[in-house]
Amino acid sequence: MNPLPKRVGPFVVLAVMLTGLCWPALAAAQSWSLTKEQRQAFLRYYAPLIFKRANANDGRHGYDWLTNFDFDQDGDFSNNKLHWKQIPQYVDASRAGPSAFDRWRIRPTLYTSLIEYMDGGKNLILVYHLYHALDKNAAGDYQLHDWERVELQVKNVVGNPGSGESVAYAVVTQHKRNVVRRQGSTDLQFMQTGTGSHLLIWQAEWSDKLLAAHGQELRFVTEPYSFFAGRMATGGKAEADVNNDDGRKKLHIAFVPEDDAAAVAAFNAQPVRYATADALATRYDNGSTANWPAVKRVTYELQDIADILPTHWEQGGYATHWLPSASETFLLESPIVNEAGQAEVGPGLQRFFTKTRDIENEDDREGYPSKKWFFGTFELNDKASDTGGGGSSVFHDRSWSSTVVDSRGQTRASASGYAASTNAYWWQHDYFVHTGVTDSSDGVEQGFWLPGAWYLPANGGFDGRWVQLFDDRPGVESGVR
Repeated sequence: MNPLPKRVGPFVVLAVMLTGLCWPALAAAQSWSLTKEQRQAFLRYYAPLIFKRANANDGRHGYDWLTNFDFDQDGDFSNNKLHWKQIPQYVDASRAGPSAFDRWRIRPTLYTSLIEYMDGGKNLILVYHLYHALDKNAAGDYQLHDWERVELQVKNVVGNPGSGESVAYAVVTQHKRNVVRRQGSTDLQFMQTGTGSHLLIWQAEWSDKLLAAHGQELRFVTEPYSFFAGRMATGGKAEADVNNDDGRKKLHIAFVPEDDAAAVAAFNAQPVRYATADALATRYDNGSTANWPAVKRVTYELQDIADILPTHWEQGGYATHWLPSASETFLLESPIVNEAGQAEVGPGLQRFFTKTRDIENEDDREGYPSKKWFFGTFELNDKASDTGGGGSSVFHDRSWSSTVVDSRGQTRASASGYAASTNAYWWQHDYFVHTGVTDSSDGVEQGFWLPGAWYLPANGGFDGRWVQLFDDRPGVESGVR
């Protein structure tokens, strides 16, 4: 494809003028930017605390860990599911010392992005994608990669995290549903430390349970952290109340953000290394009840969604990881750069292939560039359902075709200024910001498209979907810097 020209000169000026017309809250006096270190700090500060129910009996110990895309250190995502099935052998081998598995680096990981924008003040969208190398759907089939995420909207940011900002709403993925809870809901519970505010999340096990919570879906924990601290102190039963469900759910693993020393200390959490693997692998099934002394407490690290985007690029070796049977085209105004500032994908009209390549030919789901939450075009739901489903694509499809207006009267194309993008390509900085209020009208969501040159530092913006913030730490065991 021939790249389209970047927006330059008078067009930028026009875009800024249009921004002022359709986004009255933006004013030069309030436009300021966070530093890279502050962006990292916000992602660390609000990183969630994950309580997970296990399904690791019958020789499947280790299946339930979070991990990173390159845990097997071979630079190939297509065999992740196949190799993850060997995790029990990895754990068993670790008891005996060096082996063919000791080069693996499990490194439980949440992949992140941060969007920073001005609208009556500075606000953030924080996304945390929980990566699992294997999933099992309700039909009993294995799937490559699991795609659950936690999202927070943080409003009234004034500087460093913990300086008076607030979480306006949180969203979790529950299969295709995007379940929301707004500020003030008793379903939003946090572990507060001096250096973090960690949303409490419960995650189902990887296997299918059909008419019950299953398939690594996420739920909001509805009990305060003090409940869990008390149970830990007394060695009591490990369980959690969750949204839209009666009765407490079992939990067998706690995933704790490694960058909050107070949280790590409270749980006595440890990184998964070859030397610790045997001790940190649960052998419980989803029906087993554990007391807190038996709960595995595991640290996780943060990495960038932008680390994975170049692997989808049509000129970036995509065939190792993804199939060409589905794609998304983006007009990039700026390159995707790595942590060293080197461009990995250049500007212009670029195509990204998204269908998962599975060496076992058992899966055909799609990666980050095709996820509705990547664009903000997901449908909000208030209720979860144990049977899955939901997650209408109507708003996403109408956004693509610019046939639906936002709460401020703008379509995707009119907000960006790229009329030619309609039914043709996504502009790199297309993003729909939800208000957090659900709308029962099919294909309509409450919120607005970020307009014009919102992403420029001069306008106090930052589009972190395309930026790599965290050190990749290649080949390093989790928790060892």
